[in-house]
Amino acid sequence: MSTTIDTDVTETIESMARAARAAARALARSTAVGRGAALRSIADAIDAAASEIVLANALDLAAADERGISGAMRDRLRMDEAGVAKLSAAIREVAGQPDPLGGLEEETVRPNGLRIGRMRIPLGVVAMIYESRPNVTADAAALCLKSGNAVILRGGSEAIHSNRAIAQAIRRGLAGSTLPTEAVQLVPVTDRSAIDVLLRQDQWIDLVIPRGGEGLIRAVVEKSRIPVLQHYKGVCHVFVDASAPEARAVDIVHNAKVQRPGVCNAAETLLIHEAAAPRLLPAIAKRLVADGVELRGCPRTVEILSDFDVAAATEDDWHAEYLDLTLAVRVVPDLEAALEHIGTYASSHTEAIVSDDEASIETFVGAIQSSTVVVNASTRFADGGELGLGAEIGISTSKLHAFGPMGAKELTTRKFVVIGEGQLRG
Repeated sequence: MSTTIDTDVTETIESMARAARAAARALARSTAVGRGAALRSIADAIDAAASEIVLANALDLAAADERGISGAMRDRLRMDEAGVAKLSAAIREVAGQPDPLGGLEEETVRPNGLRIGRMRIPLGVVAMIYESRPNVTADAAALCLKSGNAVILRGGSEAIHSNRAIAQAIRRGLAGSTLPTEAVQLVPVTDRSAIDVLLRQDQWIDLVIPRGGEGLIRAVVEKSRIPVLQHYKGVCHVFVDASAPEARAVDIVHNAKVQRPGVCNAAETLLIHEAAAPRLLPAIAKRLVADGVELRGCPRTVEILSDFDVAAATEDDWHAEYLDLTLAVRVVPDLEAALEHIGTYASSHTEAIVSDDEASIETFVGAIQSSTVVVNASTRFADGGELGLGAEIGISTSKLHAFGPMGAKELTTRKFVVIGEGQLRG
């Protein structure tokens, strides 16, 4: 029986991959006007399907409750009417952005008269493998279409009803456009072997982007024959400098941790300058603890916060991505010590500094090698939508070929265009 299932899954995935490659060839020749019209048609179709998407999501939430899924994972799964409206709004925003394709960049003229330029082109076929987040179905489709790429979507079984409803709306929108409906395909089976088959389609698929827990991402990287863009986890830091004003420090740390703790750009570690710690830590802790945050601190933190119930931090806490209302806290002697800590424990995602000292800010921004550096604001702004990308297909913490939140432009590459007047090489 299992052999039949495996054969069926293999045939399904291989057929989807071949269809995606054919769609990608058509997309490469599409126009900016055609792609924009298709995205607006998809946004309209999602709005029209709002009630069925919400009903489908209710089925996923009920199944999640039966399976004991809670906390961050359930939060990422939930899709209400406001969430559906955000999907269509993000698609329209992507549609209205400048076209990332075509045109010549960095034109130069060689001594022999040849004109050399570089032109942005699609990557081809993208495979998205993701957990929980049904919004990824719409965001990935929009960004891939905007950049002329076909996409194969493989969401988690916990969101299968939501993903199917959104994908059906997307296909209805595509059917009313000039783009091929096979440009966006959702893997219809929840069998985990589908992922293994998908990761072997290097003849047809150009890039794999996994979004989910560290276990999923590492498994994809290990099995894939196709290049993978990934971030394993988001161990994001906030450093409160000696000059930080109290109100700003309290607000930023609170927002970075509490506003949505189950996402990868939430703060997981607070570093605070020893000159500011006695002044600021009690106020920061009071605000955090009032909203249910568990603090785990270094010995100096425990000493300063003796009026609070602060657990002693272990080495594991500095590495931890809690994705919950837990925060590791360390008092550091100076900025250099903060940079050393971040260099040792960060995951190349996002780091923030709260400071009124321009020299400290300049040093921090220059030294941090993570994909996003934030000055006097929350780490929660490390998000494609917040950074003006309209939506994001993921966040890359590997520096090839994209780094940080990825929008439509990050789903392109560049080819050389050489224009001559009969020149021959001697």
